[in-house]
Amino acid sequence: MQKFLLRLVAARGGFFVITGEQYKRSLDDGRRIFLEGKRITDLCTEPTFAAAVDWTARGYDRFYDSTPGATNPLMEAPASREELNERATDVRDTDMLTNTTYQSLMTLVTVAPTLGRHHPELAERIHEYRRTCLAEDLRIAECITDAKGDRSLSPGKQSDPDSYVHVVERRKDGVVIRGAKLHITGAALAHELMVLPTKRMSPGEEDYAIACGVAVNTPGVRVINTTYAPRSEDDRHFPITRIENMPDGFVIFDDVFVPNERVFMDGLVEHSATFAHSLGLWERLGGTALMADEADLLVGLAQLIAEANGLSRVEHVREKISELIVYATLIRAGLEAAILHAHTTDDGFLFPDELYTNAAKFHGASQYNTMVRHLHDIAGGGVLTAPTIADLENPELAPFVEKYMRTSPDVSAEYRMRLFHAIRDLTADAFGGWHFVTNLQSGGGLYAQRLVTRKHYDMERAKKIAKHAAGVDQVG
Repeated sequence: MQKFLLRLVAARGGFFVITGEQYKRSLDDGRRIFLEGKRITDLCTEPTFAAAVDWTARGYDRFYDSTPGATNPLMEAPASREELNERATDVRDTDMLTNTTYQSLMTLVTVAPTLGRHHPELAERIHEYRRTCLAEDLRIAECITDAKGDRSLSPGKQSDPDSYVHVVERRKDGVVIRGAKLHITGAALAHELMVLPTKRMSPGEEDYAIACGVAVNTPGVRVINTTYAPRSEDDRHFPITRIENMPDGFVIFDDVFVPNERVFMDGLVEHSATFAHSLGLWERLGGTALMADEADLLVGLAQLIAEANGLSRVEHVREKISELIVYATLIRAGLEAAILHAHTTDDGFLFPDELYTNAAKFHGASQYNTMVRHLHDIAGGGVLTAPTIADLENPELAPFVEKYMRTSPDVSAEYRMRLFHAIRDLTADAFGGWHFVTNLQSGGGLYAQRLVTRKHYDMERAKKIAKHAAGVDQVG
């Protein structure tokens, strides 16, 4: 990858953006990627990775600009509420790796001023790393969740010190790290791994307070993958995930050397939670934006399948759809409030309001299962058992499938079947299971969102209002 990108730098005068085809070529860089026990040497042709590669490549093509010195506009830090809103919209409309790259770069932008007050040299490393990623149009995967071992014990008290990523050697020119990061979306297809502490470290745990950037093809890095990509030869009954899917990586750092210029923090336990906190904020904003769009999709699917089933006037169906509408509206309201009440860093860049971001993400994640239950209740068992398009195309089966899957002269079998397929693919198959878990766990989980919401809520104002209502303002 490095030789390929250096040739582009020389040819295009420094900063540049690349095409989807050039992105695909950049993946042939010796990285060690595994799926179900086998090493994958050609990511572009591996059936379970091909759609994810194509999805990411389309994101590159969307923002391609042949102008010398151009950069991807989506990766620029927002300097106004309008730009923050535009970024949130653009990011959720593109591929997942572009999304995680944006979140990673915004995390660095948010952290740099805080770290720079006491360690200006580290802030400059962060800015230089960000400039490099922009200049070479790289994609970044966020590596934050450690293996954790016995979760009742802190990192420094684990029986296996490698349960959390840590520094095992410090050299004059860099550090050597060891450990693993789990649940890393897109790691196999990224160029860079942004490695951050998963939590606040305590004095004595300085080796675990490490934040750095690691190229995916660095010696000692291995990525073990799982995927919800469809495995069917005919995948037309997976209308969503056949086009958009992304592997998750179990990333191993087996004595990986990281040069000093790529080390953002080492040993500063007092700053160990700063990166995770900032990443959590941007992850939750991104998650809320995606949830807002998906909630509208749930509403639309519920209404369409209710109409196709002839149930749109049934009272309990109407009530469930009304609940879905309220759910979707409140998520979007929280998203808009987070942007409206955004704050500014010392460097002049905006970041979303933490209270509204966390409250909206909590609402969306905590109520998601109930909303999907409503959708399944409205749709019925056909969500799981509807025939495939191939069955409809079989001359022997077609008359029967058409006869029994249609519900009226205006609702064809294919129309109803495709609605069932979309609902199953989104909520009741491999991606649906992945989604149930990630909605709860992404951005730190529900507990973390409750903590941050409580921290930023104006409790004193609420108590003052309550005292006034109770007539005890002046009572000791």
